[in-house]
Amino acid sequence: MQVSPPTAASPGHCKMAIDQTPMGYFREATGIPGPSGFGSASTAEQVTDGIDASLLTVIITGGSSGIGAEAARVMALRGAHVIIGARNTEAASEVKQSILQSTPSARIDIIQIELSSLKSVRAFAEKFLAMDLPLNILINNAGVMYCPFQLSEDGIEMQFATNHVGHFLLTKLLLDKMKSTAERTGIESRIVNLSSEAHMTTYRTGIRFDKLNDKDFYNDKLAYGQSKLANILHANELARRLKEEGVLNVTANSLHPGLIRTNLARHSTAFVGALQTATCVLWKTIPQGAATSCYVALHPNIKGVSGKYFADCNESKTTSNGRDELLGRRLWDFSEKLVKSA
Repeated sequence: MQVSPPTAASPGHCKMAIDQTPMGYFREATGIPGPSGFGSASTAEQVTDGIDASLLTVIITGGSSGIGAEAARVMALRGAHVIIGARNTEAASEVKQSILQSTPSARIDIIQIELSSLKSVRAFAEKFLAMDLPLNILINNAGVMYCPFQLSEDGIEMQFATNHVGHFLLTKLLLDKMKSTAERTGIESRIVNLSSEAHMTTYRTGIRFDKLNDKDFYNDKLAYGQSKLANILHANELARRLKEEGVLNVTANSLHPGLIRTNLARHSTAFVGALQTATCVLWKTIPQGAATSCYVALHPNIKGVSGKYFADCNESKTTSNGRDELLGRRLWDFSEKLVKSA
């Protein structure tokens, strides 16, 4: 589940700048389609109807449950070779068997990955590259939310480590494979970062580079928003760098999947329950929650589109922080130092 929650923190500790328009909320609540022809009520199967993905190889992190598992199912249904990256390989195996029951021809492999561990991320990349497969689509889906303060084994605040740094390194390690696949096949490669409208609620500076690991100033809601802002900035800066390199056949975008009840909320069930009660008309089913990921990853409407943010299968707006190129470049340099030092 990805949420955009209110926070009990004082105005001095957070920045909450909501760019969502009244029409955007109306469409989200009613399911009325946007310019793409799809909306909040659309499902992953609906937005990929008629798309042949049989030539594609897709990596989905966090594909062992929730919207990641649904995205894996629909990708396999459309013929893609799906690689599920999962911390819990037993749960991922259950997802695989479920998919094979409904789609016997599905091609699915599982590779263990713990996104909070840079060692594990590197091991995943090595195992995948050793398979000598093409790589057309990378969906950076896995995440944690509202965790109590904790440092990863690499000494990085856990939400930032899992939601951003692990995916930053994974993308970095697989980027050359995606470039070569696009060049060899003539099929555009796509990188998809799952973010959240929760990026609207973060620390005053957007990313607290100097106090990232400071327990005394930690707020689980704001730290989650910080990590989701990082997902957007990562995609935007990657898109800018690819364009600067003249690489036009690899794109990078980010998205908000919607309000979905999954086990991602396990650290804050009371808060999320209250939020669901207050915003019940905005919540999606898991098939609806996976729709935007599948749309951005597969739909021909997105060909050549890069550095954009999507919600309900349509382009949407971020906060000013999400559009801050200087902040994005600073985050990139900061992330490079983190992955090199661990």
